[in-house]
Amino acid sequence: MKELLNKVKQHKNGAHVGIYSVCTANTLVIEAAISHALKHNEILLIEATSNQVNQDGGYTGMTPSDFAKMIYSMASEQGLSLERVILGGDHLGPNCWQDLPAAEAMAKSEVLIEQYVAAGFQKIHLDCSMSCKGDPVPLTDNQVAERAATLCAVAERTWQKNKLDAPVYVIGTEVPVPGGTSEDEDELAVTSVSAANQTIAIHQQQFEKAGLSDVWPRIIGLVVQPGVEFGTHKIIHFEPEKAKELGESVATQPNMVFEAHSTDYQSQQHLTDLVSNHFAILKVGPWLTFALREACFALERIEQEWVTQGQLSELRDTLLKAMQDNPKYWKKYYSADGLAQLIDCQYSLSDRIRYYWPDPEVTKSLSRLISNLDKNPPPLTLISQYMPEQYHALQSNELEYSCKALILHKISLVLKQYSIACGTTIAAI
Repeated sequence: MKELLNKVKQHKNGAHVGIYSVCTANTLVIEAAISHALKHNEILLIEATSNQVNQDGGYTGMTPSDFAKMIYSMASEQGLSLERVILGGDHLGPNCWQDLPAAEAMAKSEVLIEQYVAAGFQKIHLDCSMSCKGDPVPLTDNQVAERAATLCAVAERTWQKNKLDAPVYVIGTEVPVPGGTSEDEDELAVTSVSAANQTIAIHQQQFEKAGLSDVWPRIIGLVVQPGVEFGTHKIIHFEPEKAKELGESVATQPNMVFEAHSTDYQSQQHLTDLVSNHFAILKVGPWLTFALREACFALERIEQEWVTQGQLSELRDTLLKAMQDNPKYWKKYYSADGLAQLIDCQYSLSDRIRYYWPDPEVTKSLSRLISNLDKNPPPLTLISQYMPEQYHALQSNELEYSCKALILHKISLVLKQYSIACGTTIAAI
């Protein structure tokens, strides 16, 4: 945590320094992130969202303690010091319980916060921006801040009771909410300076009112909308000039930078420009599982050309069947029918396919694919055809052949862009 605070301090002192946050529960992506951090001597910040991981298990089936144990076990297995691993909780608040009256939703949110902090999560995003049953839509800034202060008080009691390190906090939320923008939008409104300043001022007032004045220096981030987003097949890229005034406005806050969500699929230059404009915490999630899917589909094409018929993994078909059998994770995001729906399910930038990798049949199919190609390695020419970047890494002796190594390398190329944007010195990947 001292390293994270030091990153913020360095950035506030004028250095081009930031940190990226890996937002995923996918074990292959996590393995790639651990390997990348180890290779490049980085701090690894991994975050779970409240709908992924909560006291009821979330859609992953994991509680905060389960998730923490998984990350620490994987890091230890690869030799990454746990001192270089920071766990974060994203959108912690009533997000999962918006259909309940506010009092009930907040009671559940307090349990959520307590479990996250007790499990060792040290970066806590307090997000109470969502309306619950019976609430006005939208909530007032005072209501949002008052609820955030309530949850912060729970977090403070929890780390002190358990004799843990004091966590840091992020406040605010982005617009639109997580899940991707409409395909009809070509640009997003950047958060105004007045709105950002008002969010900070009202939160500070409510924290003081709740007796949390001493916590304020540990609020290191404010989530705002810098004008970046992605939809099903569209990316809204960062335009530095439009966000310049907003970026400069955070300079008046001695301990705070901006946190940018939905930075997936931005170019290398756009990511670098975000950090330069004081969006020093960059969140990435779907882009990483998108890269995983690309790698696995490429390997399946190699398998189809190389492995004897009858022994094939049929990974793509297995994934699509899982999606059709249980459409709850994608149905409201993909409105097209026929071929267009099929394309969306497989190739969408929002990558709703990521929810189906843990399916038992999908897991079995992926294991068969890896086994098929590891037992009978394909010629380099086939790897060149379908995975040219990995082919060059093999040719340069930067990578030893194995199916998993090819997958992890594909994911690491996304992480490399974030490392460069955040000012990390990068060795050859």
